[in-house]
Amino acid sequence: MKARLLADGKAHRERDTSFSLSEVMTILILFQASGFRCLKLFYTQHVSRHLRREFPQLVSDNRFVELEQQALVPLTAFLHARFSDCTGISFVDSTTIKVCHDLRIYSHRVFKGLARRGKTSVGWFYGFKVHLVINGRVELLAAVITPGNFDDRRAVPKMVRRLFGDRGYISQELTGWQR
Repeated sequence: MKARLLADGKAHRERDTSFSLSEVMTILILFQASGFRCLKLFYTQHVSRHLRREFPQLVSDNRFVELEQQALVPLTAFLHARFSDCTGISFVDSTTIKVCHDLRIYSHRVFKGLARRGKTSVGWFYGFKVHLVINGRVELLAAVITPGNFDDRRAVPKMVRRLFGDRGYISQELTGWQR
């Protein structure tokens, strides 16, 4: 995988680690299923205390943050490999990924130019939307990440054939639509 990446022309230090990429991916997946809202708290309060036997070469939380950047492409490939087949009827909905508090929008720099201010039925936010499609057996069919101001209805035609969604997806173009 490293051989296929584009180089930026700068020399970078390649630190060896005893903590494997699969362990990083496992912790990130556990975090999503854990109910914790903060990765650092999850790592320091749960993984470091209760999962030491499962991860004997555990690294510090700062080093884990450095290692998790390498897991993006493999995690995406893993998620794509877990997609299931359409069983006839699909369900779609979206959720938000807030990247900062509303008061910090103008000073936020990490996702500047990518994240957008959007509105849901709950209220305003700054960040992204994740659109997920599942089948009748609650298996994942498709996933799309869009800026916060992206119209939910524009993500649908690329993802499914027949679907049921909430009122955010209702439009004349999608009524009776089939791919």
